[in-house]
Amino acid sequence: MGRKVTVATCALNQWALDFEGNLQRILKSESGAAGAPVWGGARAPWLGPGLPVAGYGCWDHYYESDTLLHSFEVLAALLESPVTQDIICDVGMPVMHRNVRYNCRVIFLNRKILLIRPKMALANEGNYRELRWFTPWSRSRHTEEYFLPRMIQDLTKQETVPFGDAVLVTWDTCIGSEICEELWTPHSPHIDMGLDGVEIITNASGSHHVLRKANTRVDLVTMVTSKNGGIYLLANQKGCDGDRLYYDGCAMIAMNGSVFAQGSQFSLDDVEVLTATLDLEDVRSYRAEISSRNLAASRASPYPRVKVDFALSCHEDLLAPISEPIEWKYHSPEEEIRLCSRCLIGPFQAGFLLPLSGGVDSAATACLIYSMCCQVCEAVRSGNEEVLADVRTIVNQISYTPQDPRDLCGRILTTCYMASKNSSQETCTRARELAQQIGSHHISLNIDPAVKAVMGIFSLVTGKSPLFAAHGGSSRENLALQNVQARIRMVLAYLFAQLSLWSRGVHGGLLVLGSANVDESLLGYLTKYDCSSADINPIGGISKTDLRVFVQFCIQRFQLPALQSILLAPATAELEPLADGQVSQTDEEDMGMTYAELSVYGKLRKVAKMGPYSMFCKLLGMWRHICTPRQVADKVKRFFSKYSMNRHKMTTLTPAYHAENYSPEDNRFDLRPFLYNTSWPWQFRCIENQVLQLERAEPQSLDGVD
Repeated sequence: MGRKVTVATCALNQWALDFEGNLQRILKSESGAAGAPVWGGARAPWLGPGLPVAGYGCWDHYYESDTLLHSFEVLAALLESPVTQDIICDVGMPVMHRNVRYNCRVIFLNRKILLIRPKMALANEGNYRELRWFTPWSRSRHTEEYFLPRMIQDLTKQETVPFGDAVLVTWDTCIGSEICEELWTPHSPHIDMGLDGVEIITNASGSHHVLRKANTRVDLVTMVTSKNGGIYLLANQKGCDGDRLYYDGCAMIAMNGSVFAQGSQFSLDDVEVLTATLDLEDVRSYRAEISSRNLAASRASPYPRVKVDFALSCHEDLLAPISEPIEWKYHSPEEEIRLCSRCLIGPFQAGFLLPLSGGVDSAATACLIYSMCCQVCEAVRSGNEEVLADVRTIVNQISYTPQDPRDLCGRILTTCYMASKNSSQETCTRARELAQQIGSHHISLNIDPAVKAVMGIFSLVTGKSPLFAAHGGSSRENLALQNVQARIRMVLAYLFAQLSLWSRGVHGGLLVLGSANVDESLLGYLTKYDCSSADINPIGGISKTDLRVFVQFCIQRFQLPALQSILLAPATAELEPLADGQVSQTDEEDMGMTYAELSVYGKLRKVAKMGPYSMFCKLLGMWRHICTPRQVADKVKRFFSKYSMNRHKMTTLTPAYHAENYSPEDNRFDLRPFLYNTSWPWQFRCIENQVLQLERAEPQSLDGVD
């Protein structure tokens, strides 16, 4: 009697509304599953990621009847394809049932739909708004008849199919499905399905990347199969899907608490298929000795079962080789930052212009582009035709084959140092040396004539000439003079992005890259519509702390010694006059807080969901050995005052991929007012009252604070 099964899952680079491309990638992955090494002719069940037919990021396009129609047209093409024959296929798409829209898995075999399984727990926090478009299926262990559209009836010769919460029973095993968010819920469907004898559980996911998140996903899946036994298949989206989220793949196959197949993270391949051959008897023997599980299973309510006239195993499989457990290999955060640069190659069929200041942030952005060039060359050498086609489109040369990352970088990246009379020679040198080492086409220019022209217009109209604070001007004059430099840099960046290739006799245009980190964005330490305003910002979701670690990593990884002096230099905007030729302005002095402190404030504000008073109380304990209560209060007040004063800037932040959970990005993720009473009178009074109580207390109660 057969007991060994080959299972397949995948990661696909799907795009919202790209029905043609999505279909071809699904077929390619199913072809990979069909070609998996099996014993005796049995075929692997195939699992795709969340909503691969329409693409996960359709958002309000889910409201459109076109999206539903085209999804069924793709399903019809999948049913007809010979690639899907003798494979139990599990694809995701929106389905309307009784005038209610559901996020569904459609499971089919040999031109017959076996089950439409709607999602029961919708993702509706952070970046996700599934409840806006879909309704969760709330009838546990219940199915109804779903009347198929005529185009599907003509193919399957079925009028109705089961719709709801059920499992599949083949000749040799039982298969259940849960969908993405359901894995993360307190009482996931896999618990009850496993207790009811389901041996293979599939999860089609659209799980986005955040730095240091991969271990959470892996821990969840291994814990599922460790407590209850069984085989678990996780499929995941890859690529950006046309939005700010980046899906990093990492599909996996696990059994009985161990991982048997690991998908790559940030792969440039549009399609990646994982397979494993596993022994069902290992699941049964593992479960047999867990008495607590068996007691719970004896009381479990049964699921409706859809009988499938099919076997995953075959009779003659005693000699079939089975897969061995593997140890999951994690990337360090700096490796994740390096690899996430891959998200830039496919979506943007153009080169880039980067204002390169000689500081850490713009240097890190340049390193990301150079890293992408290195990865592209590796992918092309390994035979990736899709990447090669993308690169040839970007450089507008159909015969070009990238081999040297520096050569490729010179073709797709233009760096531009925009000096003013407030710029130091050191930053100019650092920018030029880094550009030389990565191979970018580098431009140096001086913005003083443009600044003088703009200020001349102001003086002509008003009769007034503002001065920097160093020359006797007010803080208002000082800030305005800084901002005009920053905004002129933005105008020049876009001008050179549009015309610098034209001036060199090269076709096409460039996208402007921003380089404001997540901490500066949180505080609003940037000029609205300055050179932080760009087409995309590769580092907009990454903290200054992580960027410094990444730049240090790049020194050795890419042999870029110019980065060493950039790391050692103080962070500065260089918008105020130099003092004896030296920088007199630093970012942390301007902000009134350190970047390390900003990361703490950001995490407490967003992740821990704290307002001013609760943040003050938390930091009293965290910083009790380094700050007095009065100092903590002053720091918290300063942060919230500046944050709320600059909150309006966050509504205009350049789109950036979401890499940090305390991102202040206003689009969908951080939904807060942008107009505040910036004095926070009630909240700050609560803090002040608490400080006064603590200061009146005995000195020893302050736990040794000086």
